[in-house]
Amino acid sequence: MSLNKKLILLIKRKKMKLAIAESCTGGMLSSAITSVNGSSKVFNMGLITYSNLAKINILKVPERIIKKYGAVSVQCCLAMVNNLRKISKSKVCISITGIAGPKGGSKQKPVGLVYIGIRIGKKVVINKCNFKNKGRIFIQKQTVKKSLNLLTRLIKQDS
Repeated sequence: MSLNKKLILLIKRKKMKLAIAESCTGGMLSSAITSVNGSSKVFNMGLITYSNLAKINILKVPERIIKKYGAVSVQCCLAMVNNLRKISKSKVCISITGIAGPKGGSKQKPVGLVYIGIRIGKKVVINKCNFKNKGRIFIQKQTVKKSLNLLTRLIKQDS
């Protein structure tokens, strides 16, 4: 059984709702979730907040966070996932922000740097990932795979 199907069944069993805020994956995670029959029972919303303006206006990420730390940062990812919780009222929330490339990276923030924030109830975990720069689609797919794995693991731990 695929990762996304396993995740949907797990969320259904636990009677939870899921919300997603994506940036560098551009909706790929939401697409992976909604490709599963019956996902409408657990999937609350998916927001693609690709631009800084969308992060500020839709997810209410404070502008000062983006100015000080950048959109690809622990601080931005944390604000995204916490504010998604307020907007969606979902028990399970995930935020993704990163640099999919091929350009836009720097020494401090290379192409392939992705932050995945997961909030289940009051518990919040931010994961820093450094995917190899094997192209934009590779980085996006790896991010989705990692997100599905992290969500599954953390939901299983939640009691």
